[in-house]
Amino acid sequence: MRLLVVEDDAKIASFVIKGLEQAGFAVDHAADGEDGLHRALTEAYDAAIIDLMLPKLDGLSLIEELRRQQKDTPVIILSARRSVADRIKGLQTGSDDYLVKPFSFAELLARVQALIRRGSSTAHPTRLVAGELVMDLLSREVSRRGEKIDLQPREFALLEYLLRQAGRVVSKTMILEHVWDYSFDPQTNVVDVLVCRLRTKVDRDIEAKLIHTIRGVGYVLRIS
Repeated sequence: MRLLVVEDDAKIASFVIKGLEQAGFAVDHAADGEDGLHRALTEAYDAAIIDLMLPKLDGLSLIEELRRQQKDTPVIILSARRSVADRIKGLQTGSDDYLVKPFSFAELLARVQALIRRGSSTAHPTRLVAGELVMDLLSREVSRRGEKIDLQPREFALLEYLLRQAGRVVSKTMILEHVWDYSFDPQTNVVDVLVCRLRTKVDRDIEAKLIHTIRGVGYVLRIS
């Protein structure tokens, strides 16, 4: 899943980005409102975390413009403004949640996950299922045939992306954009290595493989 963090405080931005990446998210960062708006309008994000006091374009104006252009990316406001009036204004502007600084990262992560679940169109937003493979998005546990599969954060992120795109072929470039926080050289083998590691854990010793290679195109997760 891919997130956008719009925060001009370098220390806070680093703290948030590091935590989100460790939780398995791909994260893009903008240090001012104009860059944040440009990224939010031109890229696909599962959610955005936006500060209010930003250079060039303030957070409320950024969110208003997103909604004016019918961009429905879920938004969490981060702000030192803690009055009820400030919270109401933020929510009325078009944000989906409001978190006051200083904040607990655990709470921010829980709110991000809740926003993504609410925005999901799946019948079971807390779980992704492909045959005997089950991914629990709340506990971040994966199992197949009842056996738990231990995944590293990047492996979890890749499997989640493949599950959400089940039946559709995804290219290496698409995987790079959604699983990493910036674009690698499409010719790099980092995707192949990660897919190989994931396939070893998910499909090992099982005849019915889930992860398939489409030569010259990319990868697809499907039930054989």
